[in-house]
Amino acid sequence: MQSLVRSRHLISLFRGGEFGVSFLGSVQGDTLTYCTAVVSGGAEPSGRLIETSPGLMTPQSRRTGLIAVKCGMTGLWDKWGKRVPISVLWVDDNVVSQVKTIEKEGFFALQVGCGQKKEKHLTKPEVGHFRAQGVPLKRKLKEFPVTEDALIPVGTSIGVRHFVPGQYVDVTGITKGKGFAGVMKRHNFAGLRASHGVSLAHRSGGSTGQRDAPGKVFKGKKMAGRMGGQQRTVKNVWVYKIDPARNLMWVRGQIPGATGNFVFIKDAVYEKPDISLVPFPTYFAPEEEDASTLEPIIADLGDMDPFLLAE
Repeated sequence: MQSLVRSRHLISLFRGGEFGVSFLGSVQGDTLTYCTAVVSGGAEPSGRLIETSPGLMTPQSRRTGLIAVKCGMTGLWDKWGKRVPISVLWVDDNVVSQVKTIEKEGFFALQVGCGQKKEKHLTKPEVGHFRAQGVPLKRKLKEFPVTEDALIPVGTSIGVRHFVPGQYVDVTGITKGKGFAGVMKRHNFAGLRASHGVSLAHRSGGSTGQRDAPGKVFKGKKMAGRMGGQQRTVKNVWVYKIDPARNLMWVRGQIPGATGNFVFIKDAVYEKPDISLVPFPTYFAPEEEDASTLEPIIADLGDMDPFLLAE
């Protein structure tokens, strides 16, 4: 009986994960039918070696993305005198916080952490997650699906040089919340007439249904409601310039979200980057490189003046 109690105690420890094992077995009444323990070997499966060295990217390869903070918008003039609307993004201390593999999770992915946060502002499970992986406490986490050849070891820092000026990226963020909005603002309705007879209903949506048949409002009908505050992705955003010294990125055009919001950047799906130009799986800085002395890198704008071509 004492041995059976000890066995059950070990089973509870196995299920709790204190020894990094998975318990497989069954208990019928007071009888332990069978017990199998599979040792996992920590955060990464044993036998898989992930190197911190440049690799060869293929057309099927899928790199990880980055987390950035939107700093706002501005305008710049390129060397030809053309004004470029710019959104400034700050890649704030991105670090790989977890590696997910097909042996353990069933798929390949990298969890990336951004920023810093105090322990008192995190929950105990969150603190335990960072402690188990051996990485600093992070403010924001995001999981990016990758291919097997694009895996990066836990703790690897990813900077703004992960992307190359001139390539296209997809930027995902939460749009600005506008609150409860009418149909004219939310769906661009024209509104009713501004003449007599439209008594205090000039900006209304008009009729929303029919008569007794069908006797209902169809799903998806454009009506007044909450506007904004949703996840949206802007595709094929052109990278104009990067600043490795400050981890800043200048991209052309607008991106979703308010100033200070987090956005997620990854290689564009449609305008795929040139595999011979982008670093793979990411940019590994040489030991002798001092990032604070690096100059900003601007995209190649060509040798032909676009204003002369227009003539």
